[in-house]
Amino acid sequence: MNKLDPIAATTTLVPLPSPPSTPEGSTLSGKALAEVARLSPDEALRRLSSTAAGLAPGQVVEQLRSVGLNRVARQARHTVLGELAARSINPLNILLLSLATASYFLGDQRAAIMIAIMVVLSIALGFLQEYRSNNAADELQKMVSITASVRRQGGADHILVPIDQLVPGDIVLLSAGDMIPADLRLISAKDLFVNQSTLTGEAMPLEKFAAPHEGAAETPFDLPNICFMGSAVVSGIGCGVVVLTGPRTAFGIVATAIAGTRELTSFDKGITRFTWLMLGFILVMAPLVFVINGVTKGNWLEALLFAVAVAVGLTPEMLPMIVTVNLAKGAMAMARKKVIVKRLNAIQNFGAMDVLCTDKTGTLTQDLIILKRHLDIRGADSDSVLEYAYLNSYFQSGLKNLLDVAVLKHGDLEGGLKVRERFKEIDEIPFDFERRRMSELAPVVWTAPRWI
Repeated sequence: MNKLDPIAATTTLVPLPSPPSTPEGSTLSGKALAEVARLSPDEALRRLSSTAAGLAPGQVVEQLRSVGLNRVARQARHTVLGELAARSINPLNILLLSLATASYFLGDQRAAIMIAIMVVLSIALGFLQEYRSNNAADELQKMVSITASVRRQGGADHILVPIDQLVPGDIVLLSAGDMIPADLRLISAKDLFVNQSTLTGEAMPLEKFAAPHEGAAETPFDLPNICFMGSAVVSGIGCGVVVLTGPRTAFGIVATAIAGTRELTSFDKGITRFTWLMLGFILVMAPLVFVINGVTKGNWLEALLFAVAVAVGLTPEMLPMIVTVNLAKGAMAMARKKVIVKRLNAIQNFGAMDVLCTDKTGTLTQDLIILKRHLDIRGADSDSVLEYAYLNSYFQSGLKNLLDVAVLKHGDLEGGLKVRERFKEIDEIPFDFERRRMSELAPVVWTAPRWI
């Protein structure tokens, strides 16, 4: 990893512009990234009031107060009253409540009460099911802690920091398999390949470099020394300084646009079409019945009551209750399979699927690996295999994974091999998912005998 000369962090913090989460915000973010991309690594650090050793604790606190937490937008959670109101505003519910109101004022209290009870039960059942599901999902989310490896002053070589605590100027260390926690300007990189498909749709990974980019780029994603939040490190190692966080990042702007409005499902559209169909029948039949009865019988009040009764009879009062009960039954069946359904209407879309393709996202383990045996290609115990594995894990400049930690903790090999005295690292090839290995070149250092 390239070494940078330390820079004294005595300047006043000058954070980059904090663009709003709008189309204009995307343009401002692109300009800020392009400006930093043209600078050298040292100049980029000065621009962000940082150093190669990271930010001081006081700078972190001030930046958090200035730019906020590194969080992207999520779908807003309403209060209990807000959730109830959202479930009540449904075309079918509005139609039924309108008929119930008309029945009540025309003297048919029993019909009005029955319709109101059906609507209230439907809303309450759906609300309770979704409220419990959302609470369960929130509890699961609290169990997951996503961290980034960060270098800060006054601490160890690197520390694990929750990604929402990252601020502009933080120094983030990257290695194969890491997710980029913010928009970064690379200050060092070695064989670093990044997959940006979540943002650009391009499946092939791009190689990133730390050198300044003088030319123009069609889009910010073409900048070779910028890594974007939400992309993944495929291979290699790198070190970058945080430029933008939270909703100011490219990923954050996309997330804000997605979380702003919820698209109607096919189920929602079907209910709306059915409601308009019923409303059309009512608008045709009720006035027709009213006029015919009024003309033939001469009692216009009785004709109005009969027309309202016809309208009530055309409308299926039990439909919301039946629909909600069936969706809730499907949600409970999914819950028995350890699946949380946050929106009842999603059950219909789930049932309409022919093929569902998923990918495993993680496994809950003790996060611990222990080295038990070291074997050669013939399956026999070999001390040389252990020694090579130890040297490989000891000298690698990337972040040491669980396998490296297990090898390094297996006995006192450092003292036995005299690693510091006998070996010197010359070069390395970082881990990548094609070779599925990393390689170190660390030959034995020859030392002259004492009598020479």
